Amino acid sequence: MSAVPGEPVDRDTPAGAVHLARQRRAKPNGWWGMVLFLCSEVTIFGTLIATYFYLQFGVHHWPPRGISPEKVAYPSIATGVLLLTTFTMWLAARAAGAGARRTVLLMISLSLLIQGAFFGVQVALMSSDLSRFSPRSTAYGSIYYTLTGTHDAHVLVGCLLGLAVLWFVARRGLTDYWSTATRALALYWYVVNALAVFVLLTTLSPSL
Repeated sequence: MSAVPGEPVDRDTPAGAVHLARQRRAKPNGWWGMVLFLCSEVTIFGTLIATYFYLQFGVHHWPPRGISPEKVAYPSIATGVLLLTTFTMWLAARAAGAGARRTVLLMISLSLLIQGAFFGVQVALMSSDLSRFSPRSTAYGSIYYTLTGTHDAHVLVGCLLGLAVLWFVARRGLTDYWSTATRALALYWYVVNALAVFVLLTTLSPSL
């Protein structure tokens, strides 16, 4: 139902949220806030990846002798599956703009299942790595665990944000605030998934 010209729009209703989204000439402040946050995170990852290769170029053996290179299959498959959430979160963001609450809930739930499974696999892989080499023993161990641990932390934060948005959309509906939050969450995962590819290629570079 469209708003009557001259009457205030109730941003706490799905119809009002859709109307506001269509009338905006620029992205909402919440979306831009996420952009600024992600810019800082991309800078952090760029620094970590640059540090990884800087340390690699300074030694003859990378990883050091006694540490076997990472296996390609498991982390590649896990990252490939995680990338599927780029599409599901895009569908969630699109549904939020259209006021389709059920689709938003379904797509975020599906994304959370995949993201949670990825995080579980990452924890298992890191546990296996810790049994082979310590983060304190070599420069390789230090930067490897810093890079992968930072990435895993971002995945965990994304899962927690997804749970929060899922909860509030289920309880309060697609108000203008939570519609914007859904689109900001989707943006978060677009960037995290892109970074996942760079982290994967960096850590697997000795094996490629």
